[in-house]
Amino acid sequence: MYRDLVVGSDSIVTLQNGNMVHYINFDNAATTPPFKSVIQEIVDFAPYYSSVHRGTGYKSIISSETYDAARCLVLDFVNGKKDYHTVIFLNNITDCINKLSFRLQDTLRNKIILTTYMEHHSNMLPWRNKYQVDYVNIDSVGRLDIDDLEMKLREYNGRVGLVCVTAASNVTGYINPIHEIARLAHKYGAKIFVDAAQAVAHIPIDMKEVESPEHIDFLGFSAHKMYAPFGIGVLVAPKNTFIEGCSECVGGGTVKFVSDNDVIWADPPEKEEAGTPNLMGVVALTASIRTLQSIGIENIKEYEKNLTSYALSQLSKIPNLIIYDDFNVDRKVSIISFNMRGIHHTMLAQILGNEGGIAVRNGCFCAQPYIQKIFKIKKEDIHRFRNCPKSRQPGMVRISFGLYNDYNEIDLLVYLLKKISDNINYYLEKYRNLPLE
Repeated sequence: MYRDLVVGSDSIVTLQNGNMVHYINFDNAATTPPFKSVIQEIVDFAPYYSSVHRGTGYKSIISSETYDAARCLVLDFVNGKKDYHTVIFLNNITDCINKLSFRLQDTLRNKIILTTYMEHHSNMLPWRNKYQVDYVNIDSVGRLDIDDLEMKLREYNGRVGLVCVTAASNVTGYINPIHEIARLAHKYGAKIFVDAAQAVAHIPIDMKEVESPEHIDFLGFSAHKMYAPFGIGVLVAPKNTFIEGCSECVGGGTVKFVSDNDVIWADPPEKEEAGTPNLMGVVALTASIRTLQSIGIENIKEYEKNLTSYALSQLSKIPNLIIYDDFNVDRKVSIISFNMRGIHHTMLAQILGNEGGIAVRNGCFCAQPYIQKIFKIKKEDIHRFRNCPKSRQPGMVRISFGLYNDYNEIDLLVYLLKKISDNINYYLEKYRNLPLE
């Protein structure tokens, strides 16, 4: 529907047999191609590119104004408040979560962090090496168990300082009720951080009024998952989070004064953005936001929901296919994960690429605890995979749609999957020497 907006949507690639086909990118959950508007904005701005906050020349002034204005656009996009929130630009959301985990150490001292079993590793590991962490469980279909969340909040009796949760899973696409979670967190004296990386380009994200019990305290996302893959992550947080103390990464741009034995740190957000800023990344981000707003996130949500519903209905007809989904498309973004009986997930992904020019992702998608839970692997058995080669580790094949994918591409995927399912032994023999390590 929106194919003309995206760079490379009609790319031609060569298959293993030498045939040329249109490339089908179903790996958008990992990273998206850029909007044409993003590339054009970078080209148009390039002649004015200069230092940010460091020069007095015309181009430097333009560059600084462009960089600072982007913060307001971000706040408008997620309904943040200019007088309350700050926007910090980093490399990606992993950087954002690591920074937040570092900067909250004083305020969350002796507090417990609640994360969940459905999180990306980036919303687990930064917390685990600094805090006592506990995990909210998932239910029988892989959705977050809200009752378990409230039970843990109640049992910890005010000791939980922060609830860290993804807005949408990068494995199943399941959307979490972030405002309900926020209400529960605040009820028990905790704050909430939302990882919106898998949601921000697919569904509306609203931080809500600060006075609302459902407001989001901290929010992060990556531009490379919203059609601006030029190295920008966004952290939205209350300004007072960064007033005291100093960043874990300091240097140029983070100070007001330095002597050989003294330093006065700059105000946030500058004190959190050491070094030369990625201005072109910010230019790309703002172009992406404007394009998403011009299309309308609700329109994107509806279109991708229809794509996902169609894909699920067609995939469910394929023999031997195991789909890890509850088929409730009203409560998920456009991600579907599956396996095929008799074929390792790595081999299946390779066949789709080699035979159809279809890009998918396979493995655990940086969410190994979630995969282990979905597969119902017992705790005493998990250690068996610790030093296993990839060929023996559990995993899935994941497809993820962007706003530029279409029904014809889904039909081609379904056709090839059915062909593989009907001829499993043929493909096992053909790809038996495929390295799975």
